Amino acid sequence: MKSMKKKKKNPTFLDNLYREYKVVVSNENTFEERLSFKTTKIGVFLTSFLYTGALIVSTICLIFFTPLKEYVPGYSSLELLKSTTEQSFKLDSIIKATELNNQYYSSIKKVLIGELDTIAFSRDSIIDAINAEKLSSELSPSKEDSLLRIYIEEQDKFNLTTSQLLIENKILFQPVQGEITQNFNKKENHFAIDIAVDEGTPIKAISEGRILFSEWTVQTGYVIIIDHGDMLTSVYKHNSALVKKQNETVNAGEIIALSGNHGTLTTGPHLHFEVWKNGRPIDPMQLFNFK
Repeated sequence: MKSMKKKKKNPTFLDNLYREYKVVVSNENTFEERLSFKTTKIGVFLTSFLYTGALIVSTICLIFFTPLKEYVPGYSSLELLKSTTEQSFKLDSIIKATELNNQYYSSIKKVLIGELDTIAFSRDSIIDAINAEKLSSELSPSKEDSLLRIYIEEQDKFNLTTSQLLIENKILFQPVQGEITQNFNKKENHFAIDIAVDEGTPIKAISEGRILFSEWTVQTGYVIIIDHGDMLTSVYKHNSALVKKQNETVNAGEIIALSGNHGTLTTGPHLHFEVWKNGRPIDPMQLFNFK
């Protein structure tokens, strides 16, 4: 019988994956074997896959569970979000307070240049309105009590005692020495006194404060207005020159202007001097001795 040669079977894909290979690490010069191990293609694939997966997982944990996450674009830390929220609230409060002050100063400016007869707005008007609403809901005064309060308020509005109490704890300096040519007259809407002085006489601030207004007006010449705090404001009109500018701070007794005879409403060289407290005019004669 003829011997039949066995046909050699071709290896399959799986056979190639599980076929063992020997990896040898040797010295390049002496070819001495330093390290050797057996492996398969499937082993190399699984090892690479596991290593890559572990690297990806460790990178994600390192970024999202450590402070490094703050460097990821579009991500903000909790502290930064908290700080941003607080700053937003503060900025909103500052904007509201600024708008309130601007409206108040605008009303003062209109009064002083003759566009209005009285101050139509006060910085504390909103708070006063809220407090008044609370008080009215809690208290119900009788009609007689209300009438008595109105009478006392009208009687004491411009008297000496009330004025002294309103501006206590402030040292006031007389703005200038001179003869009074026109007194304070509420009925004629002359909420000031006119002091006759030579043109160019130094005018001094009655107390420390900040310049609210320092400009030229057609009717009253150079005008300067000072906010002394605690809702106390002083006004100096018909000046020939201004020494201080708007938003500057001044000390008590510091020269702020030079007297003059400027403006369409002037009647000669003099200082038109006003004092306001809580939006109400005060007779300066109750505060200073011009004799």
